[in-house]
Amino acid sequence: METTWRWVAVTAIAPIAWGSTYWVTREFLPPDAPLWGSVLRALPAGLLLLALRPRRPRGAWWWRAAVLGALNVGVFFALVYLVAQLLPTSLASTIMATSPAAMMLLAWLFAGERLRLVPLVGAGLGIAGVAIMLAGDGVAAAPLGIAASVLAMLLSSLGYILAKRWREGTDVLSITSWQLLAGGLLLLPAALVVEGTPPPMDGRSLAAFAYVSVIATAVAFAAWFVGLSRLPAGTVGLIGLLNPVTGVLLGVLVAGERLGGWQLAGLAVVLVGILLGQPVAQRSIARVRERIGRRAHADAADPRLARGRRTEVRAPLPADC
Repeated sequence: METTWRWVAVTAIAPIAWGSTYWVTREFLPPDAPLWGSVLRALPAGLLLLALRPRRPRGAWWWRAAVLGALNVGVFFALVYLVAQLLPTSLASTIMATSPAAMMLLAWLFAGERLRLVPLVGAGLGIAGVAIMLAGDGVAAAPLGIAASVLAMLLSSLGYILAKRWREGTDVLSITSWQLLAGGLLLLPAALVVEGTPPPMDGRSLAAFAYVSVIATAVAFAAWFVGLSRLPAGTVGLIGLLNPVTGVLLGVLVAGERLGGWQLAGLAVVLVGILLGQPVAQRSIARVRERIGRRAHADAADPRLARGRRTEVRAPLPADC
């Protein structure tokens, strides 16, 4: 159990770091260079991890790294920037909150993991909690933004499950580095054609890019893929709901935003959903169901036991109570 919670804690680093990028990007990074922002986030992170674990892909991992880099980094980062321009944060986050359910379904289809009721209920609570937490934006939604958000969620979920399926015999750090490098190199020509030269940066923006690249990308992606290699996909997907939770809490703590009653309720629902997806909660619920099943079986085999239990429940309390 302690080992499981350790991997849960490691995995949680990723969505917490990703949640912090909302505020850092809005406050310190150039708003009109999303492609260069993605390139400068992915390539330094990939080079850092490659320096820590200098291994080249072998065999099928040349094309696998390219596929995962496109799904998890290149195309995903570009779609996320497009979504940020077209959709209110509340709607985009709610759509992305459906990723745990998508990951469970894709893990069932491609990785042979069973669909379990309790994590599915947790995913439903997570979606509802994010919707409640971020409700009330009131901004019209562009159909293109909705399509881009759904596509980003599906492609990244598929990329995560493929990385989980292909993990045998691989090193997490080196494969993560090659995904980031492949995704960054995929975006580099588009950045040059669409946005021209890299944006000018001062000390604050350089520090912000360093944080986003090192902490919110290199460390976060490594932690995420370590979690995928150790935990069920549904558990990891539900841990990912800490992303919008972190964004909301940072808005309150750093940006001075108010946290109302609906947001508190939404936060509570999201946290319950996350807890339901954890293995310890699933095991506890399974033990309770097993005990209830054994008692029902015993009552069916010997009706006198059931009558005895009902008599105990209905027995009058002593007079001195």
